[in-house]
Amino acid sequence: MTEENVLEKTNRMNLLVDFYGKLLTEKQQTFLRYYFYDDYSLGEIAAEFQISRQAVYEHIKRAETALEDYELKLQLLAKHEQRQQLLQQLAAVAEQLPPRQRQVARSVLGHLHSLD
Repeated sequence: MTEENVLEKTNRMNLLVDFYGKLLTEKQQTFLRYYFYDDYSLGEIAAEFQISRQAVYEHIKRAETALEDYELKLQLLAKHEQRQQLLQQLAAVAEQLPPRQRQVARSVLGHLHSLD
């Protein structure tokens, strides 16, 4: 896996954890946090919890699968990304408005951004 793919996967997993992390077990949440957020290796996590690297790997893989299953069913991340794109398009259109309307549009856009 290339470095770019690793970074892309890490970013995706972090976003999925943001959306669905509370649906995972405490241990899965902890291992994902160590692995993806804190950049611990499987060996470092295994040493910390006094289990095998294979056990850590399996916990992380099960958690990744669960997160992807949740996303497949609920599409929260996909919808979030679509909203962000639409908000960017709307912001570009708002910049073409007369000053007073532009100010109102920026305010509404700010409120919409704060909801996410």
